[in-house]
Amino acid sequence: MITNDRPNNFNDYMRRFPKAVQQRLRTMRAAIRKAAPKAEETISYGVPAFKLDRILVWFAAHTNHIGFYPGASGIAAFKKELSAYKSAKGSVQFPYDEPLPLALVARIVTFRVGERLAKKKKK
Repeated sequence: MITNDRPNNFNDYMRRFPKAVQQRLRTMRAAIRKAAPKAEETISYGVPAFKLDRILVWFAAHTNHIGFYPGASGIAAFKKELSAYKSAKGSVQFPYDEPLPLALVARIVTFRVGERLAKKKKK
């Protein structure tokens, strides 16, 4: 059941979906947290996100897929590996009828952490 009320936290967001989708969301959350243990979990644009000063990645449940939003640089850097999935400039769709590519998600998150730390170092 999807509602238009803005969630306050991940659990609030997750409860809106069927059990199978909730499990996928938990799995994505765990993979991202493991790849970016110092990142802070937040809700941004009404969906779960992780940030290190600024947002690293977002992820969200949709009707037929989990959307993963690592930004344009995250998509561009892993374009070849993501070619099996529907994607756009800053997003990719992981269909519910396929296993989540957790190792790839972790590599993309690690890449985004590296970008963020490099930008922070320049300041």
